[in-house]
Amino acid sequence: MAQPLCKDEHYTYADYLTWNDNERYELIDGELYMMSPAPVWEHQSVSMSISGQLYDFLRDKPCKVFTAPFDVRLNADTGDDTVLQPDIVVICDPSKLGGTGCIGAPDMVVEILSPSTAGRDRIVKFQQYLKAGVREYWIVDMDTKTVSVNVLKNGQYVVNKYGEADTVPVHALNGCTISLPDVFVI
Repeated sequence: MAQPLCKDEHYTYADYLTWNDNERYELIDGELYMMSPAPVWEHQSVSMSISGQLYDFLRDKPCKVFTAPFDVRLNADTGDDTVLQPDIVVICDPSKLGGTGCIGAPDMVVEILSPSTAGRDRIVKFQQYLKAGVREYWIVDMDTKTVSVNVLKNGQYVVNKYGEADTVPVHALNGCTISLPDVFVI
């Protein structure tokens, strides 16, 4: 799992705004993490398919879908030292939109695993999204063609795993489903 770049420093969103626009970073509890270079085309294909299906469902509805790069400031009302850039987010409360992203917890987050970030997505970000109250957190594994859907219930995530032939219900969006055969056509 990737380690923070500067373990002895504590950064905030104000620091984050001063950094080079040509680089992508995430802050987790004030620790700086460099984002991977541009994802491989398969990653982008999976992202486009999921976000496209969400976009089609949400057309003319109040919830909106956004794709990376998109800042998610999970604790903007307290330390403002956690800024993540998930692959896909769904936000149903327009008051959470501001500047370069979301202020507070999105309703749904999708992370598509990359070799350099898989550990951070499965462990560190999982805990961050849980603590912030993200209602639904998907972890998409392109290697195994599976999706782990974590749904928030009573302060904990309940996980269901789906395979490449499944249609997955989106719990945060009543009536929405994602067709995995359309996602994993890569």
